[in-house]
Amino acid sequence: MPEREVAVDLDLRKLRYFVAVAERLHFGRAAEDLHIAQPVLSRQIRSLEKDLGASLFVRDSHGVVLTDAGKQLLDDARPLLASAHAVRGRVAVAARGSRRLVVGFRMGIVVTSAVRAFGLEHPDVIVDVQRLEWDDQAQMVLDGTVDVAYVRLPIDATGLRVIPLFTEPRVVVLPADHRLAGKDQVTESDLAGEPLIWHVDPHTQPTRHPHPTSGHFVRGVEEKLEHVAAGRGISFLPHSATAFYSRPDISYVPIPELPPDQACLAVAESRKSLLVEDFLTAARITAP
Repeated sequence: MPEREVAVDLDLRKLRYFVAVAERLHFGRAAEDLHIAQPVLSRQIRSLEKDLGASLFVRDSHGVVLTDAGKQLLDDARPLLASAHAVRGRVAVAARGSRRLVVGFRMGIVVTSAVRAFGLEHPDVIVDVQRLEWDDQAQMVLDGTVDVAYVRLPIDATGLRVIPLFTEPRVVVLPADHRLAGKDQVTESDLAGEPLIWHVDPHTQPTRHPHPTSGHFVRGVEEKLEHVAAGRGISFLPHSATAFYSRPDISYVPIPELPPDQACLAVAESRKSLLVEDFLTAARITAP
């Protein structure tokens, strides 16, 4: 006799409760963070376990531990909840009407020319701009916070349409009193062994020979410059950023050996909008 398939409708609220407990491994603290009573949280988790036909936690005198089923659900629940959040964002974008466009941009990228060119064709559309950082550039496009974005590689392109726009050389960022400050250019060999002020993910380093991380992880350019100026390490930036961040305690030196920085346009694959397409055209025409 063939097995009978059982359909399970996952309750996103229960999933959110589960993730809260799984990340904290403590029902009391999770309940406080969720602003609900602990007995209510426990009932919701038991209900989810019943829905799935699997125990998600082992509870004993030593605390709370995820079962193998719980570990698998945690891996699957995070992107599912993120996707649900993105759907709500895109619906909100659609609800606000088509006469407004939000353009995201990374540091050093000037969007003025594209906004002006787009405005000549659509004088009735309000264009807002919003700064993006390296770790939120994909998510802000996916969840509808911005309609279209100027991004810098690398980027997780899952769910995105990414269109190459232009490249630019990189510079090394040094303290003003560094032995190489003021040089016409440097090589990677010149910088061997220098600690690097970089993003959390060391695999995004643009060098062929990765540098030791300094231990100071940053999100934005301002944080990078503060750490470099304090002598805690070096960093790398696209050349255009140097025009926006000039300061006496920092030196920018060309490093031609590094691969160029790639700037792209990004739009959610699911986004269908003539206004967005018109802005993409304006951005391509006005690209440096």
